[in-house]
Amino acid sequence: MSITVAGRKMPVTDALRDYAEEKIGNSMKVMDIDPLVAEIVLYVEKNPANPRPACCEVTLRTKGHIVRVEEREEDMYAAIDVAAAKVVRQLRKYKTKVVDRKLRAVDETIRVDHTAPTDLDQLMNELAADDEVVRVKEIEFEPLTEEEALVKIDLLGHDFFAYTDRNSGLANVLYRRNDGGYGLLKQREE
Repeated sequence: MSITVAGRKMPVTDALRDYAEEKIGNSMKVMDIDPLVAEIVLYVEKNPANPRPACCEVTLRTKGHIVRVEEREEDMYAAIDVAAAKVVRQLRKYKTKVVDRKLRAVDETIRVDHTAPTDLDQLMNELAADDEVVRVKEIEFEPLTEEEALVKIDLLGHDFFAYTDRNSGLANVLYRRNDGGYGLLKQREE
């Protein structure tokens, strides 16, 4: 278990570093998941209108999964406390939904054809001609079931998650709806 504490545009005192390592470290020890690497970033927002300027971001990496927590409070110690509690909940969810299921499941080897035409590249080129693309990120779509994708989107805390459907081999996008719940965009089979 490795823990890194850093400050963004602020110095991190030894007392604050020790407190963050102890709180987040204890949260990680409770779940006993190996290997587990934690990165803690602490910063204070300068906006005087913000009632909770102290922010604690925690990113945990383990065996192909990422758990991310971001909490804001009035002071840094409170932000660390709330983030540590949320880390325990997220790790418990990870352990019950991912790790325990893998122990019970029978391994299946499924091949997915990744030689589909690169229509996405053509679309990105057309969009770049009209508007400026600020960031391009290349990802590898993992072959997952819908349930596994729901677990991943919860663990990452993202608004959407793209993956390859394990059964059909087609691209899917799972997204969080504003009115609650999730939506699923499926590639049409031709």
